Amino acid sequence: MSILDQRKLIESIYPFNYLSSRELDSLIKKMDIAYYPKDTLLISKDLESIAFYIIIKGSVYEYIEDELHNVYSEGDSFDANALIYGKTESRFVVHEDLICYEIKKDDFLDLMQNKAIQSYFLQNFITRHRHLKEYEVQSELSPFLMAKVSDMFLHKACIVDKDITIYDALQKQKELKAKVIIVEIEDVHAIVTDTDLREKVLLGGVSVNEAIEKIATKSLITIKSNDFLFNALLSMTHHSIKRLVVIQDDKIIGILEQLDLLSYFANHSHLVAVQIDKANSIEDLKDISEDIRNLIITLKAKGVKVRYITKLVSTLNEKIYKKVFEMSMPKELQQKCSLLVMGSEGRAEQTIKTDQDNALIFDDSMQDEDFEEHMQCLNSYLLTLGFPPCKGNVMVTNPYWRRKQSEFKELIYQWNSSLDEKELQNLSIFLDAKCVAGECSYFEEVHTYLYQTFSVREDILAHIAKATLAFDTPLSIFSGFVLEKEHKNRLDLKKGGLFAIVHGVRTMALEFEIQETNTVARIKELNNRGIIDKEFASELIESFDTLSSLRLQALLEAEDLEEANYIDPKELSKTQRDLLKDSFKVVNKFKKFISFHFHLNMVV
Repeated sequence: MSILDQRKLIESIYPFNYLSSRELDSLIKKMDIAYYPKDTLLISKDLESIAFYIIIKGSVYEYIEDELHNVYSEGDSFDANALIYGKTESRFVVHEDLICYEIKKDDFLDLMQNKAIQSYFLQNFITRHRHLKEYEVQSELSPFLMAKVSDMFLHKACIVDKDITIYDALQKQKELKAKVIIVEIEDVHAIVTDTDLREKVLLGGVSVNEAIEKIATKSLITIKSNDFLFNALLSMTHHSIKRLVVIQDDKIIGILEQLDLLSYFANHSHLVAVQIDKANSIEDLKDISEDIRNLIITLKAKGVKVRYITKLVSTLNEKIYKKVFEMSMPKELQQKCSLLVMGSEGRAEQTIKTDQDNALIFDDSMQDEDFEEHMQCLNSYLLTLGFPPCKGNVMVTNPYWRRKQSEFKELIYQWNSSLDEKELQNLSIFLDAKCVAGECSYFEEVHTYLYQTFSVREDILAHIAKATLAFDTPLSIFSGFVLEKEHKNRLDLKKGGLFAIVHGVRTMALEFEIQETNTVARIKELNNRGIIDKEFASELIESFDTLSSLRLQALLEAEDLEEANYIDPKELSKTQRDLLKDSFKVVNKFKKFISFHFHLNMVV
């Protein structure tokens, strides 16, 4: 290996990338290259560590009490703790003939004088978790993750009084070269776009001598200048608009245009949204599904956090649901019901299409027969688009999840006062519900009724919370992964980690009447109310992000949806394995918190 390659390898290892050029040159001069054959014992309780090892070729297994704890391969390094503390509980054994760099013990301890190196090796595991995660994506981190609206070029805002004539307003717009006209109407603002001018003046016959207020649209969509660009993209996608009015300190400072935003992002998410809006058939929508998958892959490759990907994908999926609803339901019935999504879609946490979880609430004056055939049609369309049927039959084709508004209230009252496991499971499912099409007031009234009638009975909450402990965390007492032989020595990310966080947080949201459905939003609100402290909230969010990111990768690679939750830790990088272990430790900590908070030791 050349000096250049050697330097590149060391610089790629976190936290040595923090070393200055001079410190790096000094370190490289002190490093040796060593060879160890298979089965060589490098470090153990009885064999003191003599060096910090960086693997060039081969692999090393770390055992604790004969249980495999870690696998180190090309580019990995070990073991700082053995050098810092002068002891270890592990055995490090060469598994494949090893060629490695060695940093002698004294030289490594000298490196610890560097504050960045010292901080990394001595920090608590969650701080280390965050640093590792940042390092894992930093080479691919897209700048728009950090970019704010204020970082973008904003077009001048043409702001006029409501009494000015349309003609004079257009003159001012021309002078400022503005794209739209903002109209001040008392304490609010309205907007006049090219569409308003075309529809109301050219085609509608409104005179240009009339007041501009006459053609202004009052639904002004704004965004704060210190908000993230990604949220601007979400807003444009959700509202199907081409621009946002930017405000700062409650004053309009400019206009953010779609073309500028898309050129910055360099992806086609808005084009997907436009395709959905223009779709006239299920075949049109079917072609879009692959575009969404490609969008997910692109955003993930750029280092975008999964929580942002899921928000964007959920927005696009909502548009698909609404379009399918309109294709399935006669116009006269569309305003007589609310179409709901639940599960990961309701929480805005879905990426790759998983099981359908949907329901329908309709007006009391209507009958189930009025909707049954149309819901069968909607279900068949969703199947065609790749949304698999729900194994638990939580779908609009099931009369249990297709009811009058009053009947849904009766059902909720029943759930709220029952200790039956199935009833409580249905309540948990409905807590994630979100209206995506139709007249949403039917759902809003039922949703409000849920919290009005739920008496915070400790016995019911405890029985709901008990499910948090339903699955073991796949981490042994010595922090090794517990694998499932029946699933090719892999572990289940959903049952082993994600479910506990999602369900535990959801139960606490019910207890404290937090009506957010997104898991991260619920955690933040629990912190805002002082129910969990900021450090614990941050640990939960970081761990949830890590588990979600690894699951997304598994979903993208899986050929069979049944196996999509399973991963093989040996196929992960050393950094990913460390992140996963740290996340499982937080899951176990959260389970203990839930158990104590709801007194689960007293639940039979």
